[in-house]
Amino acid sequence: MITVSLLGTLFLSGLVTYLTPKSYVSNAQLFVATSGSSSDVGNILTGAQFSSQRVKTYTQLVKMPQVLSPVSAALGFQVSPKEVSASSPLDTVLINIAATNGDPAKATAIANAVSIQLTRVIQELETPLTPFAISPIRATVVQPASTPEGPSAPRPLLNLVLGFLLGGLLGVGIAMLKETLDNTVKSFDDILRSTGVNPIGVIGFDPGAKADPIAALNQRSVRSEAYRTLRTNLQFVNVDHPAHVIVVSSALPEEGKSTTCINLAVTFAQSGSKVCLVDADLRKPSLAGYLGIDGGLGLTNVLAGQAKLEDAIVPWNRGLLSVLPSGPTPPNPSELLGSQQMVALLERLREDFDYVIIDSAPLLPVTDSAILGRLTDGVMFVVRFGKTTHEQIQRSVENLALVEARLIGPVVNFVPSGATGYGYGYGYGYGYGYGYGYGLEGATAANDK
Repeated sequence: MITVSLLGTLFLSGLVTYLTPKSYVSNAQLFVATSGSSSDVGNILTGAQFSSQRVKTYTQLVKMPQVLSPVSAALGFQVSPKEVSASSPLDTVLINIAATNGDPAKATAIANAVSIQLTRVIQELETPLTPFAISPIRATVVQPASTPEGPSAPRPLLNLVLGFLLGGLLGVGIAMLKETLDNTVKSFDDILRSTGVNPIGVIGFDPGAKADPIAALNQRSVRSEAYRTLRTNLQFVNVDHPAHVIVVSSALPEEGKSTTCINLAVTFAQSGSKVCLVDADLRKPSLAGYLGIDGGLGLTNVLAGQAKLEDAIVPWNRGLLSVLPSGPTPPNPSELLGSQQMVALLERLREDFDYVIIDSAPLLPVTDSAILGRLTDGVMFVVRFGKTTHEQIQRSVENLALVEARLIGPVVNFVPSGATGYGYGYGYGYGYGYGYGYGLEGATAANDK
């Protein structure tokens, strides 16, 4: 964000500098003094004090028609009041005249013509209306204008420096504001504070995950190692009552629960366990699409008594694991999943398989996962790094608690490399220990307590 802000302001500074017409400033200087022939001046103030007071008034004359009209006539082009200015340094009798124009020669001509005409106007105004009177004030050009060597505007270096400083301040300000307002999960402590338990797994972000979602089949990949570690830690969570029928859910869609579900089932099957993967997300099923199987016959058919379980189960990847697709979408998913038929089906699956991994709907939009969590050994909750908020996690945990469903533990998904609070060393924030002093085994032991 800071980089984008810097580049944006630098581009705008360069664009403004390029589009701003060049202008040149030429300067002339007058000296104002009193005439020694005036006796009235000595009666009021000294000559120098008198001249200093009058100079402030003379600076206002340069924009008046008495000065500019004769100058325009003499130069042969119209001189605008915006092109000339005059100032007087404090406590001096000097008048600095500045003329600005896009042509350096014209700027010089205007400055010289205005300075000469101003001396004439001052003399005319200060001369008394009496015969043979002499003006008590005399203005003299002491420094004629010279042609400027370069333009006074635009100033590319100054504009770029100001653009850089403004862009940096703006970028830092926006980044700090975003960080202050960001309520998403960014660290190990965030998970512990929102759920009350430590994460049992961390899955790193992989830009190629969409093209290859089943990372567990490639046992050399970093993500497959993360799923194997998650499998190991699940076996250590509550060793007195190990989880064999596990619901995988998340707070909202697009947090990676389905791919986590598939990869976890594959890693259990690779260890020699007999695994059944069940698609119980009856509202938006996705496992059949990921696995490349037909999902037309599945869970809903079995629960409705339209098909036998053994007919609905599909062997996948040469029998590595068994898959029970979702089947047709029913009008009442929650009632179907909470039915006695579902209870009987889960008991049958528990008897036939070592592990049953169930993909279910998100917790916040519907109650499906909470209902299944009460009927199974618990819910493994997938949290997306940098997207899931603390409030969403807390509400999801509360939904599980309302039906007395067990939270097995959170799994943090899409963790970028080097993310704060996940201090792992395999390039996706994964290695031998948490940056807060916990190994994954330590985290699961803490959950048991």
